[in-house]
Amino acid sequence: MSVVSVNDQYLATLANLLKQTLEPTTRQLAEGELFTAEAKEPNFPIAILQLITKENTDPSVRFAGSLLFKNYVKRNWEDESKIPSEVRNAIKECIIDILVSVPTNIQLQLSEAVTLIAESDFPANWQNLIQQLSGRLDPDDYARNNGVLQTAHSIFKRWRHQFRSDPLFAEINFVLEQFCTPFFQLLQNTDSKITEYAQNKQRLQVYMQTLLLLMKLFYDLNCQDIPPFFEDNMEQCMALLHKYIVYSNPLLESESEDEAGILEKIKSSICEIITLYTMKYEELFIMLPQFVETVWLLLTTIGIEAKYDLLVSKSMAFLSTVVKLERYHNLFNNETALTQFCQKIVLPNMYLRNIDEELFEYDPIEFIRRDIEGSDSDTRRRAASDFCNNAELCQELSDSIDLQQYNENPNNWKDKDAAIYLLTSIATPGTATKHGLTVVNDLVNVVEWFTKNILPDLQTPVDSGQPVLKVDAIKYLYTFRNQMSKPGLATVFPLLVNHLSSTNYVVHTYAAIAIERILFMRKDNTMTFNKYDVKPYTQELLINLFRLIEAGTTPETLAENDYLMKAVMRVIFTSRDDMSPYVGDILSHLNKILGEISKNPSNPRFNHYVFESIGALVRFNCSDNPIALQNFENMLFGPFQIILQQDVVEFVPYVFQIFSQLLELHTEAQLPDVYKGMLPALLTPNLWESSGNIPALVRFLHAYLYRDSLAIVANKQLEPILGIFQKLIASKANDKYGLELLCSIVQYVHTGTLNQYIGAIISLLLRRLQSSKTEKFALGFVNFVCFFIAINLHGGPDYVIHAFDSIQDKLFLDVLNAFIIPDLQKIQGYTDRRICAIAMIRLLTQSDLILSEKYISTWPVILAALIKLFEAPTEIESYDAEEELLNFDFEEDRQFQTTFAKLTTASKPRIDPTASIPEPKVYLAQELQRLSQAYPDGRYWQFWLQVGIFNLPVEFCNSKSSSGTINFTSSGLPVPTLI
Repeated sequence: MSVVSVNDQYLATLANLLKQTLEPTTRQLAEGELFTAEAKEPNFPIAILQLITKENTDPSVRFAGSLLFKNYVKRNWEDESKIPSEVRNAIKECIIDILVSVPTNIQLQLSEAVTLIAESDFPANWQNLIQQLSGRLDPDDYARNNGVLQTAHSIFKRWRHQFRSDPLFAEINFVLEQFCTPFFQLLQNTDSKITEYAQNKQRLQVYMQTLLLLMKLFYDLNCQDIPPFFEDNMEQCMALLHKYIVYSNPLLESESEDEAGILEKIKSSICEIITLYTMKYEELFIMLPQFVETVWLLLTTIGIEAKYDLLVSKSMAFLSTVVKLERYHNLFNNETALTQFCQKIVLPNMYLRNIDEELFEYDPIEFIRRDIEGSDSDTRRRAASDFCNNAELCQELSDSIDLQQYNENPNNWKDKDAAIYLLTSIATPGTATKHGLTVVNDLVNVVEWFTKNILPDLQTPVDSGQPVLKVDAIKYLYTFRNQMSKPGLATVFPLLVNHLSSTNYVVHTYAAIAIERILFMRKDNTMTFNKYDVKPYTQELLINLFRLIEAGTTPETLAENDYLMKAVMRVIFTSRDDMSPYVGDILSHLNKILGEISKNPSNPRFNHYVFESIGALVRFNCSDNPIALQNFENMLFGPFQIILQQDVVEFVPYVFQIFSQLLELHTEAQLPDVYKGMLPALLTPNLWESSGNIPALVRFLHAYLYRDSLAIVANKQLEPILGIFQKLIASKANDKYGLELLCSIVQYVHTGTLNQYIGAIISLLLRRLQSSKTEKFALGFVNFVCFFIAINLHGGPDYVIHAFDSIQDKLFLDVLNAFIIPDLQKIQGYTDRRICAIAMIRLLTQSDLILSEKYISTWPVILAALIKLFEAPTEIESYDAEEELLNFDFEEDRQFQTTFAKLTTASKPRIDPTASIPEPKVYLAQELQRLSQAYPDGRYWQFWLQVGIFNLPVEFCNSKSSSGTINFTSSGLPVPTLI
């Protein structure tokens, strides 16, 4: 197939459909037609790009086209089967030229698309990308330059957060060789333009935008290691950075008091660069003292307006980095400097400002997110707090903590607020984890301070006093919960429960946050508070939490406060099966909430906690309880069916996970009718088009096969399932799910039925290995073959060998030598390695074919590979479903996505099909002993000698089993005295 120019009529059709997507009444139908066109027409992305370039097209249509193209790339680029190579190459050849020729809003969308393509293809499959970018830089066309620079930054910025590795440095060096010179030339040219057009506001704004992008790229290019080019030009680069950190021009002053202007952003970026150089290249950074002096002066003269917040934050981050360097200790280590530093820079920025109070009152959820989640990292307060890791500063600052003015006049509540914030900053030396602080500064007795200065604020009536101080008190308890004893926490826990009744949004939300974190506490891997501790408060907790959540009057406001929903989830986790009297009421509330948020799923975290709560209720109440299981199904099926009928894409994967959980709890001999009725719909191709559905659907099909594979075969539903398997393994993104499904098929489908399909299945796997092998798929293939052998069904290992050899004589031997033996050592994870080891032991000792003349020569090769697998280091996994549930922290470990997020409460336990078999080394010894007794003539000693069996460690030769020690010397084999 060749890429051809798309005709004007097709472009007009696409433009019309894009225009219809902008109208609510026609949007859904138009989007459906665009998806159809995308699937049918290989040149679809080329047509969209051509449409974007047409200047006579409606600008809104062009922008919609750029969004569609970006999302098309996001959906399809990683799957090579979805976009022909000719189309891929054509896109990569033209997209940079298109990007530099379109308006800024479209540039940004295409820049993201280029970044997505680069993540997959650059540098290996897009080697001329840097030449394409640098070749479009123009000394006079700065609109074009900005598009190029924005794209380059989008590609390079991922280096900032990647771990050092040889492939990463190879990529960076590849870029540096081609990009440094044009980058530096443009930097110098931009500096000249800014000087030349200092009185031309319009042109100055464009050049300053270029300078900002150049500063971002400066950081990108230096973030992993200092390039020789920058080291050679250090003096010029630093002189230019210093010029712009002190630069001022009335034409560039921001008119808003809240929004940072271009100059503030540039200076902030420069502060990030000099912080990087201070942390990583301090010995080369000879201008550092000059920058310290400059930034210090900047901080003492800058205004209090919010537009300077980012600059203040980055400036303070630079100084806090310098403070930690022993070489520059003298800059801060004298009493005068410390006093000035504390009094003029740190303390003033600890105080709550009017803008913070407005946020507290008018946008409380944003206030909370900034404070709790650290999204206030660019605020003055947080930056000032970071200074408190220095010992001398801590001592100086601790002397500044004074509540006298507040004690004399409670109207001075900001003094107490600042004092609490300062004390917390001093006491927390940066060792906080998801479990709370593990170490505190010895300068502060946090428990005594709590009792004396914090507890009284919690003991006053809920809605009395200053709400900010209520929040401070709750947050203090939340921060130092690990330093409190369990009896101490048990005493204040009722006070937190009471504060859920507060009419202040921030207060009751902080109470919910603190309750959730306290219930999450562990000691020696045991819950600090169990269901008996929380039982007196469970009902009150849930009533108040549901009341607060359901106070939302729209789907958006109901779901905005995920902290409340997370607290509900944690209470259910802690109470477990101790809520049976009112579990129906809880599920009714969850159903009501689910019905509302289904109308507009706006908060992925909130949504996730709702489904985790449902999954927890099922888990704790329906196991071994058929009546409860039926009641749950009666309550859940209605809302779930609505979600499926309305195709609420964010919720469909969750629904399938809960359905799987419910189905697996059934113990009847046959599938319940309601699930039988669902299965045909699950096998329709459309449902599998959404990538988010696939993991959940595979899990659901596993549940069906596990519960009643005979019914599936009888209803002729196995072939559609095999069709799904075929589709999944053809996709690099989804092949692992195809192999998971295949493992379920070979484990649960009867041998007589499997015989009809196994040859075709193996042929498909081998064809994929031959046509587009990836390491991930190759390892998955090895895992599958070993699983197939290890489960010992359908006739044992020889069934698997026959299945391969029925396609081609001695094919299994070829597969063994080409894939399984070489990749066996690469298998990760204790359970997978154990399954592979058991599979190899079965091959060695239980296969008549392997022991036959046809295959016997491979016996020592298998044994050698098995021994190497034993020698490879691995950690034993002790999977415990309860431990996973109680220790998994949704705050830090979960990436919430609109595609698929696994429900921990509904997760399928990893069942080891070889669990009844002894530890592999013991099992090998047992089976070799059995084999030697079956063949007393010792015919296998020549193979043992080939692999050095006599050099095995003692534990191989004298392995413990449940029946005692198995010693090869008593196995009947003529063992040499070397053992």
